[in-house]
Amino acid sequence: MAAKKRRRKRRSKATGFLVRKGRVQWLNVVVLVIVIGGLGWLASTRWPAWRPVRQATTVKTHAGFIKRLAPDAQALQTTYQVRASITLAQAILESDWGQSTNATENNNLFGVKATAAEPGKVMTTQEYYDGAYHQVKRRFRVYTSWHASMVAHAKRLAHGPAWDPGHYHTVIEATTYQDAARALAKSGYATDPDYAQKIINVIQKYDLERYDSK
Repeated sequence: MAAKKRRRKRRSKATGFLVRKGRVQWLNVVVLVIVIGGLGWLASTRWPAWRPVRQATTVKTHAGFIKRLAPDAQALQTTYQVRASITLAQAILESDWGQSTNATENNNLFGVKATAAEPGKVMTTQEYYDGAYHQVKRRFRVYTSWHASMVAHAKRLAHGPAWDPGHYHTVIEATTYQDAARALAKSGYATDPDYAQKIINVIQKYDLERYDSK
């Protein structure tokens, strides 16, 4: 008696959302692309906190750092009346010429601390109190770029913090960069007791007054 031939079982063709019975489901592909694109647009417009922080490109020379920031500093002086020399000197001191971790990782050029509602990062810093410098942990503001940091700084000096809109009005109204630096220190911008003189020294050493609007 002849042996019966075994029938080979037919393999079922793979089925799924994008491929069914060996055929690409183009309508489903189009729908998927639209959904993914829509989510990307929503994330970029409605949820800006999702955007990764763009790392600021460091500048290797002091002249290069000043040259990079000067146009923005001058434009902001026109809009907010914050002297360009003050903006540049503060950025130099607070960010160590753009080389500090706060500047390279957070795009924070001015040592601005973050409120609970603002994007921020806890970092170690030095503050002066009780007659000495102390290492402390503080939460610093995170910005998307150096430009954003400069705009926020100008707005803060021009409009003050929420609890005192006129807090820095003496900085804005100062008729010389020396008076502006002293007003900045007196307003408590930094805890360093020599802050005003350091600002003045930087402005004079690098002739930053030449960027002030006449």
